[in-house]
Amino acid sequence: MNNVASAPVAGEPVIHASPPRPSYIPAFGLRTVIGCLGMLLAVHVAGFNEHVTEIGLTDIRGAMHIGHDEGTWLVAIYEAFNIAAMAFTPWFYMTFSIYRFSIFMTAIMALLAIPAPFMPDVTSLCILRGFQGLAAGCLPPVLMTVMLKYLPPPIRVFGIGGYAMSATFGPNLGLPLEAFWFEHAGWHWLYWEIIPLAMLSIGLMAYGLPRDPMHFERFEKFNWLGLIVGVPAICSLVIVLYQGDRLDWFRSPVITDLTLWGGAAFVVFVINEAFHPSPYFRIQYWRSRNIQAALVSLVGILAICALMSDIPATYLQGVRGYRPIQAAPVSLVVALPQLLMLPLIAALCNSRKVDCRYVLAGGMLCLAAAAWLGTWLTSDWVRDNFYPIQILQIFGQPMTVIPTLMLATLAMGPADGPFISGMVNMLKGLANAVAFALFSTLSRRREQYHSTMLLDHHGTHGLALQGMGDPISQQLSGTSPDSAHVARNSLQVFHTYVHEQSLVLALNDIYYVLIWVCVGYAALNLILPHRVYPPRAPAPNTPAR
Repeated sequence: MNNVASAPVAGEPVIHASPPRPSYIPAFGLRTVIGCLGMLLAVHVAGFNEHVTEIGLTDIRGAMHIGHDEGTWLVAIYEAFNIAAMAFTPWFYMTFSIYRFSIFMTAIMALLAIPAPFMPDVTSLCILRGFQGLAAGCLPPVLMTVMLKYLPPPIRVFGIGGYAMSATFGPNLGLPLEAFWFEHAGWHWLYWEIIPLAMLSIGLMAYGLPRDPMHFERFEKFNWLGLIVGVPAICSLVIVLYQGDRLDWFRSPVITDLTLWGGAAFVVFVINEAFHPSPYFRIQYWRSRNIQAALVSLVGILAICALMSDIPATYLQGVRGYRPIQAAPVSLVVALPQLLMLPLIAALCNSRKVDCRYVLAGGMLCLAAAAWLGTWLTSDWVRDNFYPIQILQIFGQPMTVIPTLMLATLAMGPADGPFISGMVNMLKGLANAVAFALFSTLSRRREQYHSTMLLDHHGTHGLALQGMGDPISQQLSGTSPDSAHVARNSLQVFHTYVHEQSLVLALNDIYYVLIWVCVGYAALNLILPHRVYPPRAPAPNTPAR
């Protein structure tokens, strides 16, 4: 019987029926599994290229003699082109074929890493990183489509779990990898570490991915306006998020202009996508309650995970003075168990008896509990104190990410995969930018507030404590016969204590905010989305839906 689309329900987007299985897709077997693993490895390589260089930016700046402000543009430009590429990738891989497009972009990403350490100035390095971010951003949307297109329905949820690794396993592995490469191989390998893995992934994809045909006739309806308007719009908004706090937001003409013109261009882009016959993604999908809940939750959940990873690293570096290699075990505690937890959660969600919305709510409560434990943070904590928080994240991260991706993808038909993958991946990348902006703004403003309050209390009650002596000056009095020198050192030590305490209090405030955000998302996903079921192979003579 021919496949037919189900009758549209008011307020819901049209779900396209499954197309006939193309002849170039072989029967599912070991070869297909190898191709999917190669695609998964390529996406992780792209993630390592992003996170390792971002975490190791301080070491890279020192080695390449780059200033702090110039170094922030390396991250902002890479992320801007990386996120922009995700929105437009589905149109291009449908045109040039998944097989050729994936291999080409992986090769470009790896080749651009070779000259990166030898760039003569910041400008040339920013241009190179922009092109590398563009190539790396093309890979995650392809992975989502590969998992949904080439895996049979009974194990498709495990493919979603594999894709979720790029949001849970990869980011948490960035800090340990940076520590290993810098300490044991040299700073050049912060760029070059992707090359051998990229070569391996290309070999696996070349062997296992089906040789789908190219469709150059799609250029007859090419969406030129969407590309010309959309790329600068997305890049502008991402740069605003990464540079906003450093430039003091709208007190900066650069941020004001980028927000104004980027926002206007984005509005034009959205309107164009709504009416163009060949859009990059379908705005109409936002009519679905499942899509609304899933995409909003995806941004929030990934931002929460990023914030909860940033807080321990910031504390251990700013208060305890840890190097990345000393802080690496905190990230490994979350990263390595994901190799076991992701398949287990995928197997749980693959049961039709389990409602993934309740799994998602349980995961959010795990993250809320982790944030609650974080509110006990003091300046006496060391690395081991963070392990209970990280253990809760081992369960919380896969329990939230996998059900959210299920709500976003399984509410659509297979023919809608390319249109939803670009939207999902763009918002996934945008979540990192949102997390960066929130963490930078909240930590700076709350630290300034607590620093002001501590100094105010010291000034108010300083005279009352004079009779108790000055313990800092007493300990430093034997270091120098010059009383003025001792006084200066005492003042410096005092301000160091104030800085440490204000930073700890600021991180405590962020943990408190995360508790309520997690609880809010748990309630939202119990109310807003409809239940989705794991896919199963259609029965004979049953139309696909």
